[in-house]
Amino acid sequence: MSHNRPSEVYLEKLRERYAQATKKERCAILNEFVATTGYHRKHAVALLRGKRRHRDRTKPIRRPRKRIYTDEDKRAVLWLVKLFDYIASKRLRVAMDTELATLFQQGYLQVSRAGYQRLQRISASTMDRFRHSLPHPYVRRRGGTKPGTLLKRHIPVRTFADWDDKRPGFVEGDLVQHDGGNASGDFACTLDVTDVCTGWTEMRAVRNKAQKYVFAALKYLRTLLPFPLLGIDSDNGSEFINDQLWRYCEQEHLTFTRGRAGRKNDNPYVEGKNWSVVRRLVGYGRFDTQQQVNQLNALYAVYRLYVNHFLPVTKLQRKVREGSHVKKIYDAPKTPYQRVLDSAQVSESVKAKLRAEHATLDVVKLKQQIDQMSDALFSE
Repeated sequence: MSHNRPSEVYLEKLRERYAQATKKERCAILNEFVATTGYHRKHAVALLRGKRRHRDRTKPIRRPRKRIYTDEDKRAVLWLVKLFDYIASKRLRVAMDTELATLFQQGYLQVSRAGYQRLQRISASTMDRFRHSLPHPYVRRRGGTKPGTLLKRHIPVRTFADWDDKRPGFVEGDLVQHDGGNASGDFACTLDVTDVCTGWTEMRAVRNKAQKYVFAALKYLRTLLPFPLLGIDSDNGSEFINDQLWRYCEQEHLTFTRGRAGRKNDNPYVEGKNWSVVRRLVGYGRFDTQQQVNQLNALYAVYRLYVNHFLPVTKLQRKVREGSHVKKIYDAPKTPYQRVLDSAQVSESVKAKLRAEHATLDVVKLKQQIDQMSDALFSE
C-alpha cells in the first residue's frame, strides 16, 4: 500500500481536533486518517497524539536495541585484554573460555555474578567495540640481516609452499635486533625459535650476532622444547649459514633449510612471532650491555610460560583465491600448550609433564611478574 504523507499544517489541525474529540469522534478521525494515508493504525494513533513525528518513509525506522552489556562488562573486558597481552578478540574469546572460571573463583576478576555470566557469552565483535578506546602504541620498524655466503649452496632452500609439517619439532629461527635504530657497535639480539606445527615459541637473548653466541643459544633453546627437535629453518644471515651449525645439524641428524634472500614469507611463522611476541614485549629500544642481556633472559624465562600456556594462536590452513582477492582460512584458536597436548606425535610422558607444569601456573601472577621485570629493564 502506498503511503501519502499529509502536510504538517493538516496534521497539526488534525491533532487539535483529535485531542478535543470524544471517543466516537476520535474513532472516525482515525479511520479517515488511516484510509487517507495508508498508515498502520498504531503509527497513526502515535502521530495524532504527538508521540511520534514524521520520518522519511523511504528509510527504515531504526529503533535502538536494548543494552545488554554494562560499564562493568566493559571494564572487565579491558582488564582481560591487558591480562592476555592485547591479543585479538577471537583469540581472547578462546582464552576466556579456558581461564575465566579460574580468574573469577580466585577473585582476580572483580565482577558480579551476573557480570560473570554475561562475560561467559560475550562475543568477539562486542569486545572489539569495547576496545576502540584502547591506544595502540606499537610502531613497526625494519630490521637488518647481513647475508651469509659460507656453505650456502649446501643448505637447501625451503619456501612457504614447501611446508607440510604435521608433527612438532620442525622450527623456524630468526634474530631480532635490539639496536634502537642505530646499527653501529655491538648490541643485543634475541634468538626467536617457533615450532611450525604447534606455534610453541622460545626466546634467548645474545650479546651480539656472533655465530658462537647464536649457536649456544640455539642449543639451549633445544633443551626447553617440550618435544624433540627435528629440523631448523632460518634466513640467510651469517649467524645461521655457517659451518658450525651445518656440521651440528649433520651430526644430530636435523633437517637444515633456509629461505630465499629477501623473501620474508619463506619464514612466516617466526616472522610473525618477532612482532607479536618479542617486539610487543621489549619494543625497539637499544640494549647493549651484558646486564641487559641477563635481564632479557630472566624476562624470557617467565614470558615463555605465559605465551605458550595462555595465549591462543591461529594457524593458516589454506588460501582461497576469489578473483583478485585471496581469502585466508585459519583454524580455531588454541594455545601452543593445547596444540602439543592434541598432537598424536608427542609422547604421553611429555604431555603429563606439561600438564603438571600448567597446573602450577597462575596467569595473573605471571603477568604481574612480567610487568615488573619489564619496568626494571626499561628503567636502566
